Amino acid sequence: MKYARLTKEQFEELHQEFINFLATQSIDASEWKTIKETKPEVAEQELDVFSDLVWEGVLSKVKYLEHINGQHMHLFALAETNMHLVAIKLKNDKDLATKEGFTWLRNNLLDDNVEFLQANKTYSEDKNLDIFKLIQQGANITKGELYTYFNDLVNAN
Repeated sequence: MKYARLTKEQFEELHQEFINFLATQSIDASEWKTIKETKPEVAEQELDVFSDLVWEGVLSKVKYLEHINGQHMHLFALAETNMHLVAIKLKNDKDLATKEGFTWLRNNLLDDNVEFLQANKTYSEDKNLDIFKLIQQGANITKGELYTYFNDLVNAN
């Protein structure tokens, strides 16, 4: 397994897609039931393969990630060959993951306690795995509003 198995809730949400996946392998409902009962290791493999297919589809479409915790905000734009990071670091005790901390940042962008950093990183041989690792570390898939705002702010002429 390349990524992670989908949760029970995710499988339930993708129930029809999983049925279609099994159908492409000529496995109907009764055969699936038999496989689960008599060859649980095969059933586990099918769940893993389906999970990886779903992750590949999701990861190939991700354009932005953000990871906000404590005094750090990491905003990623995911291009074809590399990712661009805009990072905000607070040098005080404000917590960006709270409404109060984020409001403080919004009202104090030029404060000496706010540090902006940027970086570019080329992907490894496996772009999707690089993205998946960021998600595993706590990043969330977004539409990029925060990235766009802070990137424009940091790079304004």
